[in-house]
Amino acid sequence: MYVVCRVMGLLEQCEDLFKTSDLYKVLGVCKEASDAEIRRGYYKVSLQVHPDRARDDELATTKFQVLGKVYAVLADKDQRAVYDEQGIVDEESDSLSQDRNWEEHWRRLFPKITLQDILDFEKQYKDSDEEVEDLKRLYLQHEGDMDLIMESALCCTNEDEPRVRDILQKAIDAEEVPAYKAFTHESVKKKNNRKRKAEKECKEAEEMQKEMGLNSEDSLVAMIKQRQKSKENGFNSLISDLEAKYCKKPAAGKKGKKK
Repeated sequence: MYVVCRVMGLLEQCEDLFKTSDLYKVLGVCKEASDAEIRRGYYKVSLQVHPDRARDDELATTKFQVLGKVYAVLADKDQRAVYDEQGIVDEESDSLSQDRNWEEHWRRLFPKITLQDILDFEKQYKDSDEEVEDLKRLYLQHEGDMDLIMESALCCTNEDEPRVRDILQKAIDAEEVPAYKAFTHESVKKKNNRKRKAEKECKEAEEMQKEMGLNSEDSLVAMIKQRQKSKENGFNSLISDLEAKYCKKPAAGKKGKKK
């Protein structure tokens, strides 16, 4: 008896891995997004599941490959038009080839960012309008749960919590977001548990740096990586702008066949 294993199509893979078959939602952009916005969305989401960054996620490599395919469809004018009009994807197109090296493709699109780029970004991002909007979005997404907000907020450590809380409280007072009980009535015990966890992670990172004999710059890199480990937004707009300036625009893929 032979068992035939059916390979899931791209839309099915998106539903399975990202809980939506909408390619635009997978990248966190709207249907009317420009090419630049789609590129930026791809970069931000792909950072979350990049195999080198999400080592605790067993599905990271698969998610990364699927994101590459999603971007390949939406970055191609003809394939995007077919998807918009018919809601289908040409699985046989060259741009969705199973043999494609998506890591190499990603590196061509987004060259390595320097330590100084990251530090400059953090400096410009903190207390910016963009950070405020990101925090409000996270607040709504997690319904005021500060554990999840602090885990997801970009460029934030435990020391930033009072600042983050102040930003969100001002948004509540201005009626820009609802007053979730999880935020307004958070227990002292929950706050202390979050602080202890952050301090423990910081101590573990410092001990690891000592054991590995890292120098001051390497330690700074390790610290930043540790801080960004679970950040869902990646490096956001400044880094994307830097990349857009120095990266070559990827060539359009071949026109896919309509099914």
